[in-house]
Amino acid sequence: MTDTNEVQTAKPTQGMVDADLKGNTLRVYLYALKKKKVGVREVQRALLMSNSSLAQYHLNKLKDMGLVSEENGEYAISNEVKVDVMRNFLRMGTLIVPRFIFYAVFISVFAVYLSVVAYPLFQYVSILEWFSGALIICALAFWYEAIRAWRSAPSV
Repeated sequence: MTDTNEVQTAKPTQGMVDADLKGNTLRVYLYALKKKKVGVREVQRALLMSNSSLAQYHLNKLKDMGLVSEENGEYAISNEVKVDVMRNFLRMGTLIVPRFIFYAVFISVFAVYLSVVAYPLFQYVSILEWFSGALIICALAFWYEAIRAWRSAPSV
């Protein structure tokens, strides 16, 4: 038999997090991701919020979702989630970069390498010209998508 006074805290589902993590709450979450540990005043000043109670509200909202934990007035990320807006990004230390950057760099390096190494063979094997051209076009497409994703990222 379960005790009626016992309070069960359900772990928020991905849908609940996606629904609640937007606007200023998302900005606070991204700032906390970059800084690892943050305080209320620090969040208020960094994100240019009108007062500290607004920053406190958003940090408590993140705490209720189970994304941050509080210890001695400082909040630290306890659970990293990929919200819908951030699914196409990777976190490398404190830097958040689009996934397309890695594809763009790889294809660009491969295209340059093939063009330089195979250049003497272009007159004998004409398909190499077409292949190099296709790689360059793919690299440009990946760079375009990477820049577009970077510009559409939520600002902190």
